[in-house]
Amino acid sequence: MLDIDATFRARLLTLIGQIYPEQSGEDLAAQIVEAFWPEGTTRRRRGRTPGNRQWSERDALVITYGNSIVDGQHKPLDLLRDFLHREMAGVVNGVHILPFFPYTSDDGFAVTDYRAVNPVLGEWSDIKRIGSEFLLMSDLVLNHVSSQSKWFSAYLQGHEPYDQFFFEASPEDDLSDVVRPRTHPLLREVETSRGPRHVWCTFSHDQIDLDFRNPEVLLEFLRVMRLHIDNGVRILRLDAVAFIWKEIGTKSIHMPQTHAIVRLMRLLADFATEPLILLTETNVPNTENLSYFGNRNEAHAVYNFSLPPLVLHAMMAGTAKNLIRWQGSMPPAQLGCAYLNFTASHDGIGMRPAEGILTSEETTKIIETVHDFGGKVSMRALPDGGQAPYELNITWFEMMKGTFAGEDDLQIPRFLASQTLVMALEGIPAFYIHALLATPNDYEGVEKSGHNRAINRHRWDYGELQDRLADATTDQHIVLDAMKTRIDIRRRQRAFHPNATQFTLQLDSRIFGLWRQSLDRDQSIFALHNVSADAIEIDPYAINMIVGEDWVDLLSGEEIDPDTTSIHFAPYQCRWITNRA
Repeated sequence: MLDIDATFRARLLTLIGQIYPEQSGEDLAAQIVEAFWPEGTTRRRRGRTPGNRQWSERDALVITYGNSIVDGQHKPLDLLRDFLHREMAGVVNGVHILPFFPYTSDDGFAVTDYRAVNPVLGEWSDIKRIGSEFLLMSDLVLNHVSSQSKWFSAYLQGHEPYDQFFFEASPEDDLSDVVRPRTHPLLREVETSRGPRHVWCTFSHDQIDLDFRNPEVLLEFLRVMRLHIDNGVRILRLDAVAFIWKEIGTKSIHMPQTHAIVRLMRLLADFATEPLILLTETNVPNTENLSYFGNRNEAHAVYNFSLPPLVLHAMMAGTAKNLIRWQGSMPPAQLGCAYLNFTASHDGIGMRPAEGILTSEETTKIIETVHDFGGKVSMRALPDGGQAPYELNITWFEMMKGTFAGEDDLQIPRFLASQTLVMALEGIPAFYIHALLATPNDYEGVEKSGHNRAINRHRWDYGELQDRLADATTDQHIVLDAMKTRIDIRRRQRAFHPNATQFTLQLDSRIFGLWRQSLDRDQSIFALHNVSADAIEIDPYAINMIVGEDWVDLLSGEEIDPDTTSIHFAPYQCRWITNRA
């Protein structure tokens, strides 16, 4: 480590002491450097200073599986690349390809081999090519591996070092405080060369939890990180990171060692030659989620997990009161940090992040409406033996076909309002491919897989999809065309930089309003979103529009005169009113 500065060495040794106090710090530090920077790999001599230049208003991502588009003839990764170039080039510059490794369950999140690309999708050269053309995000599935992986097979046979790779516990241990995201039994009994053992399974009995108390596990993942980086990945999503450190008798979530491991990965990222962003995936209550920013020394970005259920409630209830109250209390991201904003994803709509924000009555009403619209609800186990809703399983487009009052004919305007609102928020926007494509619920997928999440993981036949996108009357054409237009408008506004100033406006509760100002203070945008089916008028003076400036609504092209009596909003209409178009 002689060619790394003293600051790096000191910080690394401090982190090792926090995670592995029984280990030799110098020896483990040398192994960490060798794992992340193998021979021939260059590295920075000085770390990056936290700043907001790693992203801009021009950044937006598509979230997709490698095989969300298929045709039975070509590699799905080739089809995905063709779709990105044909439909999204010049509008969206990034793509999150969900786990593209060989797997056994959970649509990729039960990995059997971290060093291989699933041959059904393509190969590493396909991943690398996409990474050379788009900002590429991939998943580091840290918490668990498949029960049929090489690692777990070696564990069962007692082969080193894998015999110490997995977290064991006893049925007699007190595990009552463990925070559970699922309802199945936490422990699974397995037969090993050393006799029967009980392994920890946070998410399913096919997903066996790793034991990060063994530094060899961390080292192996640092090698996997390097493999991702060398193949063009520039955003690493730390999947289920909150659960990676366990201790008997605790909640086994958000442990101090977990945060120290994230800080260690951030330290390595800051000294990497390649620009690298760490994104933590922690589908938990809001305060817990924000803790992964650390003191500007953990994740560069965190998912804005409270946003989906709150936007959903606003659209269903026709009032933004909860959304306004929550957003008004949200801190701006620290220097060098950003929120990742989204509504739909490959998972369901998580309900834990709405705890303490939505009342039990409001949550119950949402669940009833999800069922009415053909969706499903997945539950989690509570320490007292009860259950609580964990996530809603339904496509976002299907959820927008009505309100608490029932279905209506405003599905597309309601859907577009929900997405436009997200685009206006402080942070980087990300759009699930099935939201962009107005995909309906996939009931056949649920029936075939037996899993609720399959309802939102449809695989489009590329020929059929192209036909639908070419037909101006289809939901797919209308929605994607409108979304591309709005994303393109957004990416040209300096006031929508992910870290531009933001204030939440207190207006009619049916209007979710934000004031954004560019970092150079040269552009202001009043981003106003009607979340109701009502026609609304607001007084221009209510948003402090400066008289003498030329104001225009970017979305409609309409000039707005501050001296007019009112600004009109049709049902679910959004206006981005700016003085610098």
